[in-house]
Amino acid sequence: MDNKRRGRAWYHWYAADDSPEERRLITKLDLLIVPYAVVAYWIKYIDQSNLTNAYVSGLKEDLNFNSNQLVDLNAMYIAGAVIGQIPFTFLFPMFPMNYTIPALEAGWCLFTLLQYRTQSFAELMSYRFLVGLFEAAFFPGVHYVLGAWYRGDEIARRGGVFYVGQMLGTLTAGLIQSGASANLDGLRGMAGWRWMFIISALMTIPVAIAGVFVWPGTPAKPNMLFLSDEELSLAVKRLKETKADTDDSSDQTTRQLLSHILKDWKIYVLTFWDILFWNAGSTSYGGYLLWLKSLKRYSTPEVNQLGTTAPALGILYVLVVNFSSDLLWGPSGAIAFAHIWNFTSMTILAIWDVPEGAKWFAFNTTYTQVAMSSVLYGWANNILRHNTRERSVILCFMNLFAQSTTAWTGILVFPTVEGPRFLKGWTFCAVNSFVLVIFTYAVVRPMARREERKMAPSPEILEENFESDDRIPAK
Repeated sequence: MDNKRRGRAWYHWYAADDSPEERRLITKLDLLIVPYAVVAYWIKYIDQSNLTNAYVSGLKEDLNFNSNQLVDLNAMYIAGAVIGQIPFTFLFPMFPMNYTIPALEAGWCLFTLLQYRTQSFAELMSYRFLVGLFEAAFFPGVHYVLGAWYRGDEIARRGGVFYVGQMLGTLTAGLIQSGASANLDGLRGMAGWRWMFIISALMTIPVAIAGVFVWPGTPAKPNMLFLSDEELSLAVKRLKETKADTDDSSDQTTRQLLSHILKDWKIYVLTFWDILFWNAGSTSYGGYLLWLKSLKRYSTPEVNQLGTTAPALGILYVLVVNFSSDLLWGPSGAIAFAHIWNFTSMTILAIWDVPEGAKWFAFNTTYTQVAMSSVLYGWANNILRHNTRERSVILCFMNLFAQSTTAWTGILVFPTVEGPRFLKGWTFCAVNSFVLVIFTYAVVRPMARREERKMAPSPEILEENFESDDRIPAK
């Protein structure tokens, strides 16, 4: 357990030795960073996940889709998301994040809106690519900001609350599409699924504008609208106590930085770890909605409404997994818990010939897999905290490379024509969850310990400050 949390009850928000000034600063950072991150992620996931809801709400029939177009569109979105992350690997430390993220939001807002007018598969493919391109840097960007302000014992909880936005976005997309199908279908001569994209885009605009003023950026390039000089100094001081790098300047050229990173095995370990995480997930392939539609007992609005149950429960999974990481059993325990559960769900779906109640259970627990995303990225943030530029590059690289693998693995194991039973897909996800748990304990946790030993000034301080994530009961 992190020494900052040692001996504290699980429900205590601050560490025992946080001063009153630190607690006021933490509270202010929480109010500036976390609510905006949640709302922006909520909007992003509405814009990202509305395609599946539109697909089962008339898009398929209106555009004459009859093969694997849905999974192909998902692959095109991933291609845009991967390509878009490449430049931001180096741009995060160069520009204030309170301008970078809102600018990206404005871009994906535009191409979300344009999807309402699509008349062909090719046109929709281009829009999905551009939505992915502009949404690419949001997730690693938020984790970059979290790692810039919070200590390692604080990140997972904030990341967990932030990740609730994904569940809310998926849930809300279903409710919006349900309402559009029931009330707007035929209005001004447009199908209900087209109105979905218009509504999503209109919701994005005010969030992008708010980010310019609300988000505090990073300590190196802060937005001082709501922070004082004293608060900034205190934020930097408390991070330097954990040997975190708070300055994005460097004596290394870009070439030297890349050479150093590529010779360090951390990037390969963390990237492979992330690949396992991304490929253990099944929620983006629409299996739950396709299954609900195949039952032929629910109307289109009802299918969209029922499809919100899984992400709604996902909110609970996210909070349990992420808070338990910081406060109870550490990141390795939280990851194991989430993926053992996901392995169970994937196994049930792979077997398929089970009572219908078992399928409801399995589909509604698939979000345990994505629930630990902020644990994984928060732990990576902490491992990499000693060098800001290296942290930016590796966080982006591991995310873009891992996500890129799902563009082709999804096509191979989740072809739309095989839905709603994706035998290859469920089995593939189960195997990745199993290997992820083994890899976390066998490779990542020992690596984290070694990195801490490198930075520890003496064995005595090492003994006091770090015992990885081994947990002891709170008194």
